[in-house]
Amino acid sequence: MDMSETRHMAAVLRGEMRELEPMSRHVSWRAGGQARLAYLPVDVDDLAAFLRSLPAEEPVLMVGLGSNLLVRDGGYDGTVVFTHRALGDLQVVPGDADATAVTAQAGVPCPKLARRTAMHDLAGAEFMAGIPGTVGGALAMNAGCYGGETWGIVSQVQTVNRHGELRVRQPADYVIGYRHVALREHSALAPVAQDEWFVAATFVLNRGDGSASRAVIKDLLARRIAAQPLGEPNAGSVFRNPPGDHAARLVEACGLKGKARGGAEISQKHANFIVNRGGASAADIEYLIRLARETVERRFALTLETEVRIVGAPL
Repeated sequence: MDMSETRHMAAVLRGEMRELEPMSRHVSWRAGGQARLAYLPVDVDDLAAFLRSLPAEEPVLMVGLGSNLLVRDGGYDGTVVFTHRALGDLQVVPGDADATAVTAQAGVPCPKLARRTAMHDLAGAEFMAGIPGTVGGALAMNAGCYGGETWGIVSQVQTVNRHGELRVRQPADYVIGYRHVALREHSALAPVAQDEWFVAATFVLNRGDGSASRAVIKDLLARRIAAQPLGEPNAGSVFRNPPGDHAARLVEACGLKGKARGGAEISQKHANFIVNRGGASAADIEYLIRLARETVERRFALTLETEVRIVGAPL
């Protein structure tokens, strides 16, 4: 897509179009290259119109808070769509005496969902306070922590596809597993279709005690602060936990805690975190990811799978 097409699109859409947008401003690692184009829609309808306007061959990357994303230093040769400002609606819909529906758009931060539902005396979403990303990202990977998983409380979702078509889907439409979500019409080994993205979800939560839920959230956050390097830029857990084990234990057993390259370091506080101590490049971070995976594989004959998504081209 050339720049003349870009300017024409910007003239007919309501959102903001940017060229050569530094992705280090939009990912929690604070590292990485530029996106050739970026679009900030104003709402779901504007997002759908934007997707309809794109050439069929244009690569598209949806980004919420960028909490599990690394863009290589050579940048992303496509269009990034930022959802967290536009898709931020959160509504609590009164239900019966036992349960209530909560609708949240994809750009709503997970901790906000946890806090809002606790304020309404609803139980079941407290674990979302420990997920640093948005509802859209949590849906895409079935994010979870402290015993809870996103799709365990989902009743339905709304998606938009590459043609700008909105549709409602049910959990039965997906194969859902540990940090894995795939449309049944696609391969069970493939992620959610690359031309369809989550824009909202409805969660069904039980009636509970708001003060008890807030106490649970407070405890979860205290545990995160104690165990994770939250004071330094990071992307949360780098690797999925293998069955019956913990990625952090495996990486630490290989003596890799504190291993550094450039401004990146395998955290000395939690071995499944890589932190940006200052000035890290995406290449520095990716080197440590490869180092941890290859070292664990040599020692334990086990291949760690990444939770973080890596896109773009190296320099």
